[in-house]
Amino acid sequence: MNFETPEWIANQLAKIQQFVDQKLIPIEKEIIFADFFEIEQRLKGLREEVKTMGLWAPHIPEEIGGCGKSLMQLGLISEVLGQSPLGHYTFGCQAPDAGNIELLHKFGSAEQKVQWMQPLANGNIRSCFGMTEPDTAGSNPTLLEATAVLDNGEWVLNGKKWFTSSADGAQFCIAMVVTGPDEAKHQRASMIIVPTDNPGYQFVRNISIMGEAGSGYYSHAEIAFNNCRVPEANLIGEVGSGFALAQERLGPGRIHHCMRWLGICRRSLNEMISYVKTRKITSSKTLADMQAIQHWIAESAAEIEAARTLVLQTAWKIENIGFESAKNDVSMIKYHTANVMQRVIDKALQSLGGLGMTDDKILAYFYRHERAARIYDGPDEVHKMVVARNLIKKST
Repeated sequence: MNFETPEWIANQLAKIQQFVDQKLIPIEKEIIFADFFEIEQRLKGLREEVKTMGLWAPHIPEEIGGCGKSLMQLGLISEVLGQSPLGHYTFGCQAPDAGNIELLHKFGSAEQKVQWMQPLANGNIRSCFGMTEPDTAGSNPTLLEATAVLDNGEWVLNGKKWFTSSADGAQFCIAMVVTGPDEAKHQRASMIIVPTDNPGYQFVRNISIMGEAGSGYYSHAEIAFNNCRVPEANLIGEVGSGFALAQERLGPGRIHHCMRWLGICRRSLNEMISYVKTRKITSSKTLADMQAIQHWIAESAAEIEAARTLVLQTAWKIENIGFESAKNDVSMIKYHTANVMQRVIDKALQSLGGLGMTDDKILAYFYRHERAARIYDGPDEVHKMVVARNLIKKST
């Protein structure tokens, strides 16, 4: 395996880092708690600047408006962008839009691509993804209860969803709903496009996350379908393919997530180092002179590098051998990197003392929002169980 970064991508990463440092980090506090429509206007100019730089939407092919990076390259870009909560949105590769674009590009009809995928890829509209439900286990999407019944050429949807990320301002939702209740568990569900201006679609609320009601930048909504009728043609792929599409969408997405988390780790470590170098504890000493602080910095640096190597190795395996061979690795990077991030953020916040608890620094924001990393896309415990079972099975 060769993880050497080619000079041309290294130059692009340097340009992206400069953009994040100079254009995004200085405006974070003004943006991340603002209303979505205010955010949209504030960041529109910056998004156009990214397009001019030729770095827009690195996750999608050039023929549909992106800059067509490989999985490894996209991971490296995600690491840089992850240093700011505004990074991925400004570069057009934010969740859940990124996954929705990839889904429509691979499995959408020609009409769906024109009506929904292309405007989304261009950054002209926003979307959301409705899979998780309040009354069923999010770790097992085969247990979904929301339904869609075909009636006179239309799908009629009923049910509830929550943690429907970025529903605020979204023009459509890709909903995973049960279309075949009597089918085998992995063929019960399908994915259907639901325009959010449909009278049967209801935006219930933005869910409060650890005391924060959710900004328009990245909110987690509760939505409902009440006899929501959409054309039969809004089905993505085949009837009953919802579970397979979800796996297709979530698998490579975990590389993006993990590299974004490593970007958060680097930003948190840098915040810690910058602060402790200047925070005096006596007339001649700073926090940086304390052995405990030095240990936190050293431990965090080692954990970041180890997690990064594991993630890049997994990306390499997916690209060169295939996703099937990397399933265990994908589960491992998910729970391992999420926990590394938790520990690094916690040490950084602790080192800043009372300041770390405030929104004067980015650490409190990371602490609130990224605790969920150990839960979404499958909780740690489920991924650990999968890895352990596979290893036990392999050893017999």
